[in-house]
Amino acid sequence: MKIRGYLSPAIASDFIRKIAETFAARIVIIAIGLITTVIVARILGPEGRGLYAVALAVGTIGVQFSNLGLHASNTYYVAQDHNLLPTLLGNTIVVSFVVGGFGAALAWCVFTFWPNLAPINGVLLMMALIWIPIGLAYLLMQNLLIGIHEIRTYNFIEVVTKILGVSLIAIVILVDAVSVENIFLMGLVALIISFIWGLAKLKCHLKHFPKPSISLFKKNLRYGFKAYLVAFLGFMVLRVDLLMVQYLLGAEQAGYYSIAATMADMVYMLPVVVGMILFPKISAINNIDEKWKKTRTATIITGMIMLCITVLATVLASPVVNLLFSKEYSPAITAFIFLLPGIFFLAIETIVVQFLNSIGLPKILVYFWLFTTLFNIFFNYFFIPIYGIKGASIVSSASYFIIFVLISVYTTKIIKN
Repeated sequence: MKIRGYLSPAIASDFIRKIAETFAARIVIIAIGLITTVIVARILGPEGRGLYAVALAVGTIGVQFSNLGLHASNTYYVAQDHNLLPTLLGNTIVVSFVVGGFGAALAWCVFTFWPNLAPINGVLLMMALIWIPIGLAYLLMQNLLIGIHEIRTYNFIEVVTKILGVSLIAIVILVDAVSVENIFLMGLVALIISFIWGLAKLKCHLKHFPKPSISLFKKNLRYGFKAYLVAFLGFMVLRVDLLMVQYLLGAEQAGYYSIAATMADMVYMLPVVVGMILFPKISAINNIDEKWKKTRTATIITGMIMLCITVLATVLASPVVNLLFSKEYSPAITAFIFLLPGIFFLAIETIVVQFLNSIGLPKILVYFWLFTTLFNIFFNYFFIPIYGIKGASIVSSASYFIIFVLISVYTTKIIKN
């Protein structure tokens, strides 16, 4: 009866409708992404797939490094006041192409003078760095759409981006121009087209031409810098294991581990969707008790569903990998299974932390993620050479559990006080 009490009002809500739409869109995105992953894995082989995955990781880590927390502050502030949209969009464009471009240029200089530090080389590295300002602009633009509750538009752009990407890869295959560089380039082209499209959609909501504002930018940074550190450290916990596998074990093992990580991302999809919809909703609520009530309901429902998903994923891991990727990728199975316990706890943390984000993002969250990141890097350095990609999975799961405990204990303290 108690569970029914949580479910009944939730099912009828606009919140659940948006989650259902977004989750359905994510299923489509995952299906297309899975097709893309299978195609890339089969046409490039483990080593080529590893290089492709590392190039993508370089671009996405660069995006996280250069976003200054605007991904969170854009949603946070525009959810509270839609009139800020033009100014926030102006700041988004400046930060993306000035800060993101500077970060990419700086990385290129570092890798040029110290080539041993570069995880990839040549044209592939150049394209991975070009990804940074464009990927940043796309990320911040999409967060503005979320903040003004244009969830359906957001989902549509995301789905079409994936379809466009796999279509361009198919063209590369048809013209017999397959290479790691060309496959990566197709994803970059799809990203550019989708960013331009998103800008056109935001234009309908603008009351005046987007102009940057230093005063609003400074205000955003007070919230955004904390979000920046949390997001960057959190992203490092989720992605640094792949880079360390590449560095310590080579491209082939990175290819196997990238498959395990991709499958783990699919399992983790639901809490990401719930957190994404929940954050702007509770950010617009002033009453802290109401914020926690909605967060608690979302956490309970998501936790029950995730328990079922992780158990099912454990059972299906072997047949899915063998069917989709061939037995050549069987080392990914064990790595994926060892990631699943951590994914479950990370899912719970992802929902609970939205409550803390909506009350101003306490500074202590930065220290929680810093500790978890250092733990992850330190133990990966010792576990990966001994246990291989299974060791990377074990350390990652332990890291996810640690951040779950830290966030849960602190949230309980806040609620009690």
